[in-house]
Amino acid sequence: MKIGIVGCGALGCYYGAMLGRDGHDVHFLLRSDFDVVKRRGVSIKSPNGDFNFRPIPARIPEQIGPCELVLIGLKTTANDRFAELIPPLVDSKTAVMTLQNGLGNEDALANLFPREQILGGLCFVCLNRTKPGQVQHIAHGKIVMGEFAGWPEPRTHGICTAIKHAGVPCIVTAKLERAHWEKLIWNIPFNGLGVAGAAGFEACISGEVTDANSVSEPVATDVLLASEKWESLVRELMNEVIATGQANGFEIDPKLAEKNIEATRVMGAYRASTLIDFERGLPLELDALFLEPLKRAKQVGVDTPRLESLCEVLQKLDPKS
Repeated sequence: MKIGIVGCGALGCYYGAMLGRDGHDVHFLLRSDFDVVKRRGVSIKSPNGDFNFRPIPARIPEQIGPCELVLIGLKTTANDRFAELIPPLVDSKTAVMTLQNGLGNEDALANLFPREQILGGLCFVCLNRTKPGQVQHIAHGKIVMGEFAGWPEPRTHGICTAIKHAGVPCIVTAKLERAHWEKLIWNIPFNGLGVAGAAGFEACISGEVTDANSVSEPVATDVLLASEKWESLVRELMNEVIATGQANGFEIDPKLAEKNIEATRVMGAYRASTLIDFERGLPLELDALFLEPLKRAKQVGVDTPRLESLCEVLQKLDPKS
């Protein structure tokens, strides 16, 4: 396939490099990393084996042109650039798949393209971009993908097969929206508390931050699970997400809270993406990851005091606020 990667951070670089190594015609749409990637390619450091891949780099989407598959790894804070970056890569046969976190990303794409061309993919992976053109793969990597508009088409299964052939575990779900809620069970507590933890435990409970400029260090996943009070707060947030997803009509297994916690213990001191954005002074993915789930909880009458307090803290700590 001819594949265009839009959003070449850790996520886009890793999956793009895996597909490119397997023989696909992979093009990276790049900004700040363009010169480095053009000169040296992308280096992946992984417990499964290190490798280097040289994609075809482009500064503007018109240099790439229509693709068979477009993978979107942009931060959701850049969704307002969809109309600028993606249409030159798309024709009537293109599958457009967002790999972004949170809710509402497929809906935003549906404002630009026919619904039947839109796919969603949820990435269960630990990755960090350590420097331009370099990605550290720490653990996991599975993609759960599905159709935005309905039942999975043969095309979707074909893309899944290609991803698996490239060495990435992948499955197709007929219930993409439910899968989004299931991933929020991890994303909301560990991304959110990783940042809000810098303001202290009491602030996370009360929603109060007295001075956004005097917070301490953000909190990695191992710290959150090494303390009884923090781990209890993680569980409370997970249970609120599960209750909200269930109230929105999705069958979500309550045991997923414990399964997510146990899976996180093997990650060690993992620094989630929102935490890294915060440290770099970048805008946080508040809308898709936190505020939209809170909005949907209120719409169905689910009480989520921990999520509401977390959102209050994050809004005050967000660099763009």
